[in-house]
This record gives sequence, C-alpha cells and structure tokens, in this order.
Amino acid sequence: MAKIATNNSFDSLLLDSRLVIVDFWAVWCGPCRMLSPLLDEVEEEMADKIVVVKVNVDDADEVAARYRIMNIPTLLFIKDGQIVDKTVGAMPKTALIERINANL
Repeated sequence: MAKIATNNSFDSLLLDSRLVIVDFWAVWCGPCRMLSPLLDEVEEEMADKIVVVKVNVDDADEVAARYRIMNIPTLLFIKDGQIVDKTVGAMPKTALIERINANL
C-alpha cells in the first residue's frame, strides 16, 4: 500500500531497500487520477521489489519545490537514496512495468 508523504515525513520514507517510486500528484490533476490506480496495482503485484510514496504537491509543497516538480504527474525512481530515473505524464501499465524493471 502506498505511503503518503508530508513535508516532515518524506525523507524517512525513502529509507527502503526496495526501489522507491515517488508519485507527485494533485487532486485536481486528471492524468494523475489515471496513473494512480495503475501504480496501486503494480505496487501490489511487485510489493517485494517496489514501494510507492505519494506526494500531493499542494500538501507537501516543500518536497515538490526541492525536486523542482513543475508538471504532474511526475514519478521519481529512487534506488539506494539516489534518483535513477524520472518520468512526467501518465503512461499505460505496461510502460510503467517496463520502466520499473529497467531500474531494479
């Protein structure tokens, strides 16, 4: 199950041995609402390999500013505390899984 990040909790949520996928989103964002259920499905299917951290850019604006998030949805792929990949925009489930597998 995805973890919800705040400005205060974000850094601690990155401390995971699995690939961390940070989903920057907002309630008013249509493409975000399309991507979110796909992320939930993939996280459930690949729970031993990935963890999803959701960052609402309206609630955790400091985190969004730190990573210079200008467009949403944006996904950051973080491995061992380092950003290894980034995507902007919605994508189909197959493309999401391919991106994850490329970064494991």
